[in-house]
Amino acid sequence: MIDYEKLAKYSAPVPRYTSYPTAPEFKDDWSLEDLRKHIERSNQSGRDLSIYFHLPFCRSACYFCGCNAIYTSKEELKDRYIGYLEREIAIMGERLNLKRRVAQIHFGGGTPTFFSAAQLGSIIAAIRAEFSNIDKNAEFGVEIDPRFFTEEQMKVLAEGGVNRISFGVQDFDLKVQEAVHRIQPYDLNARSVETARRYGVQSVNIDLLYGLPFQNAASFRRTIEQALQLGADRVALFNYAHMPWLKKTMRKIDETTIPSPAEKLKMLQIAVELFGAGGFEMIGMDHFAKPNDELCVALKEGKLHRNFQGYSTHKGCDLFGFGVTSISEGEDFYAQNFRDKDDYEIAIDAAKPPVMRGVSLDSDDRLRKRVIMGLMSLFALEFAEIEREFNIEFESYFADALSALSALEADGLLSVANRRIEASATGRLLIRNIAMHFDKYLKKSGALERRFSKSV
Repeated sequence: MIDYEKLAKYSAPVPRYTSYPTAPEFKDDWSLEDLRKHIERSNQSGRDLSIYFHLPFCRSACYFCGCNAIYTSKEELKDRYIGYLEREIAIMGERLNLKRRVAQIHFGGGTPTFFSAAQLGSIIAAIRAEFSNIDKNAEFGVEIDPRFFTEEQMKVLAEGGVNRISFGVQDFDLKVQEAVHRIQPYDLNARSVETARRYGVQSVNIDLLYGLPFQNAASFRRTIEQALQLGADRVALFNYAHMPWLKKTMRKIDETTIPSPAEKLKMLQIAVELFGAGGFEMIGMDHFAKPNDELCVALKEGKLHRNFQGYSTHKGCDLFGFGVTSISEGEDFYAQNFRDKDDYEIAIDAAKPPVMRGVSLDSDDRLRKRVIMGLMSLFALEFAEIEREFNIEFESYFADALSALSALEADGLLSVANRRIEASATGRLLIRNIAMHFDKYLKKSGALERRFSKSV
């Protein structure tokens, strides 16, 4: 049973924990020599690879979007970017052990389908030419804006091995769509899902946002009811994070039209109830999936994982990102590419990995990463497992965190018993608030409201 009053009480700026340490802790003086050492260790590990490609172009801005996007209508800019992306793939191919199995490929954006069918085909061909050991059953996902999606593109994607598609929907209400500069009629979304199914895509996700301008409980109920009609296998339901000091396009939103925290909680409650009645199970704080979906199976088997792409079933992979602003992750490092396209191109012209910053994890970071990501993914933690992996005494090492959790336990967000932490139904939605007590960097961060979005 979810206690929505408790959710309101704990709404505060908290990291989303798609990494630990979080991105603000990445260091600008992290060097290519650091990257080289970590890649060597990654190669020696023999771990499977997950490869991510950031395709940043959009025709125009969606005012809610926090992504690093480039707005253009010029085809030559996209062609130029593909050329640099191909060169980056070759540069990294010289450094990576390409005998390792590729278990996962993902295209993010921006709007990947703002690239033409021929352009998408060129990118896929470059990937397959360099990464010769792509598993025949590899998960290959693409984020799609239905406004820029054609059957010709779907044909190229399907022939390239795409088997998982995520459609950005956000909301079906026209007034909301006008306010966020994204007109996207329901029928357009339905046709897009039907096209993907016709080409054999077995896993379809839709993204929704609550907290957008002009949304209310009644209108969002209609959006959820329409979303259920699309027949998706997964739904990602995100809380809109209004951070105009970080994204200038968000300044175009009239803040007086943003729903109140109480109204947002009503929307969340409606979504949880309707998706539950529609046969979906809740995965963590912001995902829903059908019981036979891989996310549900991974959660039940203790294999669910969290990274910069959200929840994933590929826990044992090292992730390498390509393109501007993309992030790579190994067991003991994170590395981020340049955000600025010119800086990205300068590095590749010099035949160097276009890495802007990164962080090497020490033993304490790795321990806390294991704890935080375990909680974020599985919503429970066995002390004995952590002790075996890291040779510590859990209660002693995390005495401060366990003391802080006592107040949350009293509020019914979790239980600490039999040397185990387990989040309640309400605590799962506030899992960020639980995990944050194991984050040593928050104590020195300051001004959290300028760095992180609110948990509700």
